[in-house]
Amino acid sequence: MPADLAEKTDRYEAMLADALAEAEVAVPESSPLGAAATESREMAVSYLEDGRHFRENGDPVNALAAYSYGYGWLDAGVRFGLFRIPDETELFTTD
Repeated sequence: MPADLAEKTDRYEAMLADALAEAEVAVPESSPLGAAATESREMAVSYLEDGRHFRENGDPVNALAAYSYGYGWLDAGVRFGLFRIPDETELFTTD
């Protein structure tokens, strides 16, 4: 059975928004790693906004792609130690 595009787009938008709410910068903001964390967060926020723009304009495929890219920026930042996340979260691939 093919994926339900509307459901998946809804889910990925919520996942990215939740991830942005939970990820906290874990490195000194004045350091080069702090700059990388800031840039990663800014990219994730931009992709969330882009995805919402695409959805409002009837383009769910590009919305889903934007949400996925934004989430990838945050997930990579968590893996590299740029962001701290709650232990109980299942939003990121930490293992």
